[in-house]
Amino acid sequence: MFPLLQRCCFHTPFKLQKSTGPRLLLHGKNKTTWSSVGLCLQRDACHLSRSPSLNPASVYATKLQAFHTSLPFLKKKTPKESETKDPGILQRSMKSLKDSPKPALYLSLAGLIPLASVPLSMAIQGTYYPELAFAQITYGAVTVSFLGGMRWGFALPENSPAKPDWLNLANSTIPPLLAWQALLFKDITHGAIMLVMALGIALHYDVSLLPTYPRWFKVLRVVGTLVMVLSLLATAALKTLSENQLSDSRNKWQNIK
Repeated sequence: MFPLLQRCCFHTPFKLQKSTGPRLLLHGKNKTTWSSVGLCLQRDACHLSRSPSLNPASVYATKLQAFHTSLPFLKKKTPKESETKDPGILQRSMKSLKDSPKPALYLSLAGLIPLASVPLSMAIQGTYYPELAFAQITYGAVTVSFLGGMRWGFALPENSPAKPDWLNLANSTIPPLLAWQALLFKDITHGAIMLVMALGIALHYDVSLLPTYPRWFKVLRVVGTLVMVLSLLATAALKTLSENQLSDSRNKWQNIK
């Protein structure tokens, strides 16, 4: 290898470099032949020296690149390779609620005002009003009947995924019957508990048991049912608290007398 590099750098024929003194005279006859052979060897050696495989810079660069290369599991993942986190149930529900038609969203939220305003007004004034509590029970019974009849309107069209069979039509009559029963109770607490049961059954039908509504409507049903249940339970709790306070005040007056 060293003679090839030496001959390539100094541009001297291969045989003439080794032939010195008397040996050069002996080979005088074949001077032209050896010169041509040396030129060929020089050309081949230059091509070899210019090849990428013998280039020292490329060899050292390859070694450095291999030295600085990290292991596959230590490499930082790009955003495309990293696993995207699945959004939670609450985020998906809020997105579905925002995608709902505006009239359905606004009318549903406005329909919750009569139920939610009754316990709120009682709590602000610190007084229990039986008339307002009965009005709340009545409005809740009408709402439960509306939710039961809505299944009929969803199942009757020909292109509806819900068929007008016994499963859909008969089950939709159960919530109105429970709402009617809630109005027959003299005690407001019993009527509120009956309405809570009717709302839970209607929600179970619409969300999991019967052919489902669109996703945005299911989320709207869950939110509306939650607000109605909390409002009815709050009214029943205020009634119980008011009765306890009244009984305590009566006991005090009896002790004074």
